[in-house]
Amino acid sequence: MNMQAPTFSRLDKNQFFRTLNKRVNDYFKENNIKKTGNWKLHVKTIVMFALFFTPFFFMLFVEVPFWAYILGSIVIGIGMAGVGMNVMHDGNHGSYSSKTWLNKIMGGSIYILAGNVYNWQVQHNVLHHTYTNIPGHDEDLDAGRIIRFTKEAEWSKIHKFQHYYSIFLYGLLTINWCITTDFKQMASYIKRKLSYGSEKKPATLWTGLIISKLIYFSFWIVLPLVFGVANWWTILIGFFVMHYTAGLILSVIFQLAHILEDTINPQPNENGEIENTWAIHQLLTTVNFAPKNWIVNWYTGGLNHQIEHHIFPNISHIHYGKIAELVKQTAAECDLPYFEYKTMRSAVIAHFRHLKNLGKNPQLA
Repeated sequence: MNMQAPTFSRLDKNQFFRTLNKRVNDYFKENNIKKTGNWKLHVKTIVMFALFFTPFFFMLFVEVPFWAYILGSIVIGIGMAGVGMNVMHDGNHGSYSSKTWLNKIMGGSIYILAGNVYNWQVQHNVLHHTYTNIPGHDEDLDAGRIIRFTKEAEWSKIHKFQHYYSIFLYGLLTINWCITTDFKQMASYIKRKLSYGSEKKPATLWTGLIISKLIYFSFWIVLPLVFGVANWWTILIGFFVMHYTAGLILSVIFQLAHILEDTINPQPNENGEIENTWAIHQLLTTVNFAPKNWIVNWYTGGLNHQIEHHIFPNISHIHYGKIAELVKQTAAECDLPYFEYKTMRSAVIAHFRHLKNLGKNPQLA
């Protein structure tokens, strides 16, 4: 990754963000609404945690056939992704509640999702939200050599087929978190002295990571073995199926927001400056999808309203549907783009079409 952080232009002749920010603030004041979550988010939290834990504890105390164990693991994976998108995400952005302690608890749910708070906040809140879609700075663009997400990434012959095989790799996202990614990220972030909020000592971070991993594997693998409701290979297969389900859901949702043909991957100039202001940069690098689909809205934690989330990450996702019209209106008035796919299907097709184009030999394309 590029170590020198780029800066953003301060020139906004149309005053896009100032105008939009005032309109959004006025909306909350005039309607006497808090920007954080409300009872709708609290109910959703209960539902997501129920999806996540109910099948696990049921299978812990009741012996079920192999097919039912796998089905239960799929449901757990759906709940796992749901907790991540709706609860953990808002918590770690400080938008779940106006109470700091409650945000920390909900943000800390990432530990039962196989992740780590420090790593996630640095990678997501700092790097991704600040340097969205900028190669060398936004780690969401880095898929190693196996998938080419940008024109700047090195091309190889295998990329000609990435629009076919990428979907199978997407499911490995969260299992990579718990086995390798967290350790690699922590080593990198500590070395680069990156932090979000109060800085902690490296020894404290490493101790917390190791202990949380031991507890995690004890809960999901050792505990079922102790209860003996299934043999070891069934438990391991179920663990993998749970992660694969969650990883597939999360990866697809993530990619539909930024890895499409509409978005750009801007590079800083010789002075290390990005051409546009930060807010306008978010419009150029982010996409919404299925904004009127209530199931997608509800389950994805508003991540289908990714434009609103990127410009206002401190506002809970339950408000994105309401403020979306303000963002769209202001963007139109300032002659700025507002990328949006009406359905999730059209966004999925566009994503894999984009992967296909990126997979072509650049010298021949």
